[in-house]
Amino acid sequence: MSNTHPRLPTYFISHGGGPWPWMKNEMGHAYDKLEASLADMPRQIGRRPDAILMVSAHWEEPAFTVMGNPRPPMIYDYGGFPAHTYQVHYDAPGSPELARRVQSLIESAGLPARIDPERGFDHGMFSPMAAIYPDADVPVVQLSLRRGLDPAEHIALGRAIAPLRDENILIVGSGLSYHNLRAFGPQARDVSKAFDDWLGDTTVGSTGDRRNERLLQWSAAPAARIAHPREEHLIPLMVAVGAAQDEAGELVYHEDAFMGGIAVSSFKFG
Repeated sequence: MSNTHPRLPTYFISHGGGPWPWMKNEMGHAYDKLEASLADMPRQIGRRPDAILMVSAHWEEPAFTVMGNPRPPMIYDYGGFPAHTYQVHYDAPGSPELARRVQSLIESAGLPARIDPERGFDHGMFSPMAAIYPDADVPVVQLSLRRGLDPAEHIALGRAIAPLRDENILIVGSGLSYHNLRAFGPQARDVSKAFDDWLGDTTVGSTGDRRNERLLQWSAAPAARIAHPREEHLIPLMVAVGAAQDEAGELVYHEDAFMGGIAVSSFKFG
């Protein structure tokens, strides 16, 4: 893996709902802005990464776990969608070499890590990747969250894997800046905006230890537990931030009226 280029940025992306790239007839234009922002990432990055390490909100394990499957299968981890969405494929290769490197970095930081040789791609990976690299020609390795969802532990995870940025590996945290399926649509307008305003001020308006401290106290933010009754869709942000400790954040996607009223955002660091 190359280390002849400047370090890559990291991302926290809002990945949308279920298998949306394969539901354009059903969804109309609801995902146009998100799709455009994801499709613009290769331009923002400026070169093709050797591989992508993706931390998805849809995978939690007792120890940080790395996908080691060279040909990952699909995991249709959603329900109630049209039949054809259970046949879709995103056939990017895995990378056992990268999996071993990630495990080594995590263990060297004193954190528990293992490799799962069978794990496949979940929709937190394949839905956004269908927009980012539609040809599925960049290897992708997924990395789990750790059960307990401790923000400090996931910031530490980001610090541990930060050297990958100098090895032409793109680190992407895939979640949602707002994730409350019981309060979705127009009724979420005010609460989603309150939390999104705080999130933007935190991630773009601060860096380093100050940003980390604010994120460690995220549950005290305005409307935090309405925006995230359970925080698995927010915790991938901690990894992206930890891997870009003292580097500025940038808002790369924002809507104030997603699905009729939700404020949603994605961020780039470095």
